[in-house]
Amino acid sequence: MSESVSVRCPACRREHVYEAPAYPCACGAPVSMPLDPDGIASAVTRRAWDDEWISVRCTACGRDGEWPRPELGCSCGTVLLVPVARTAADDAPRRKEPAARRAFQPVTIRTARDAVTAAAVYLRWLGYRDIRRADQRPPTGIGIAAHGLLAQVDPTVSPASLRDVECLWLTAMTESATCVYFSLAGYAPDARTRADALGVPLFVLDLTGTPQPVNSLADELDATGAR
Repeated sequence: MSESVSVRCPACRREHVYEAPAYPCACGAPVSMPLDPDGIASAVTRRAWDDEWISVRCTACGRDGEWPRPELGCSCGTVLLVPVARTAADDAPRRKEPAARRAFQPVTIRTARDAVTAAAVYLRWLGYRDIRRADQRPPTGIGIAAHGLLAQVDPTVSPASLRDVECLWLTAMTESATCVYFSLAGYAPDARTRADALGVPLFVLDLTGTPQPVNSLADELDATGAR
């Protein structure tokens, strides 16, 4: 069962009850944030990628996963960071990841941030590690990176263009990395053709958060995972 804590807004002093969401581990077990009932909520004044993720260990399989830091919107307009307790993953060395992949557990997409989280969860399920925000910002959408991989997540309502695919591929080439594209609205026909020629796997994110392969390269990546 998910934890819940009382959270007071530092701006207007309203009290809220926050229940931690459960995220799906690659093993299929739910993972919840360890909330700190004695902690004090703080207001979000700026955004930094590293501050928006927290490492939590799955109690079922021992994996350490990175999940969105819990936030709560107050009716006064303040966005609150919910206090989180220190976890075993903060102190213990990393464990070797099991080789087998379990059934993928998607994250429902309601916002652009959810789309990025869904893509990151999927890449982690494929076996990629050290997922983080990409160093270079793409012309469209949001870039995320893992060891040896550059991914682009396009949460807009327009299909990804040929230029979008080429820019991702060129950036990945300069970083000696492979690349993959995730789009909510699909791809223009010439973008799909160019992706096949450049070797770029294309996925469409449905609103359940499940990436659907668009080309054969994506089918292969989905089947084999990270190598």
